[in-house]
Amino acid sequence: MKGLSKFLKNKNTVTIIGVVACMLILIVGYNMRINQKTALVTVYYAKETIQPKTLITEEMVARGQVPQAFIKGKYFKKYEDIIGKYSNYNTMIAQGSLFYYDLLVEEANLPDAMLYEINEGERLVSFPTSIASTYGNSIMPGATVDAYVKLIDKGNDLNNTADDRIVYGEFLEKLDVLAVKDGGGRNVFENTEENRTPAFLYFSLPEAKYLLYSGMKYIAEHDSSADIEIVIVPNTVKYEVEDPLATEVTSDYFYRYVLARIKQIDNQKELYDALLNEMEQLALEKKKKASDATE
Repeated sequence: MKGLSKFLKNKNTVTIIGVVACMLILIVGYNMRINQKTALVTVYYAKETIQPKTLITEEMVARGQVPQAFIKGKYFKKYEDIIGKYSNYNTMIAQGSLFYYDLLVEEANLPDAMLYEINEGERLVSFPTSIASTYGNSIMPGATVDAYVKLIDKGNDLNNTADDRIVYGEFLEKLDVLAVKDGGGRNVFENTEENRTPAFLYFSLPEAKYLLYSGMKYIAEHDSSADIEIVIVPNTVKYEVEDPLATEVTSDYFYRYVLARIKQIDNQKELYDALLNEMEQLALEKKKKASDATE
């Protein structure tokens, strides 16, 4: 007993015991951390590549085990929390990926990115289109387009001749395409595995130009004799009319044309008054821009 007491009082012995104890603690702690990181956890992952705005079904989900250390970020751990949700509108879930929180949304919370890209004070416009009129699907979201008009001017304060004449020209310029959708309201370019047929182009217009567009569209729909055609073309393309007798006019011509024709329609007085007011504001803005440019 005395020998043991004497052994423990030896400074070298105490130092050695302390070092050994520290090493044991480090080894045990290290092994615990390694075991924690390499411990397998059950996860659910995408069995196939999932396109944006897709309903998650049982056939798309697989279960497996991976080391805890391999997982980063917050993910859905329960199978029932995944089935029935949708992949987000801006998300393609790669095959083998876990179902992270920001990848899935409830159907009621599924946003349309187009609605977030409309500038304040502008109005959304949907324009009927097709593969041919989108230049073989070459007009995509983010593209800049112009709206041209061709019509038969039947003689009014803009055309003092007795004869009808075909006029055409740029109506609205530099429109940013917000979306291209098919007849079912699905974005044409969001799914890389489907060939979707374009049915509508979407862009937004400031109030004044929205009223002009609405007025031109109203005349086109209610006056067949005007034979109005609104054409969307890429900003890099100039619309041409094959008829050699057609006269090219400016956008101001079409603005005055809409005002003159709407004024003649009794049940469109409200639209006419709104147009008149917006045209005055538009004219003032143009005058100010011209003045600023010369200074």
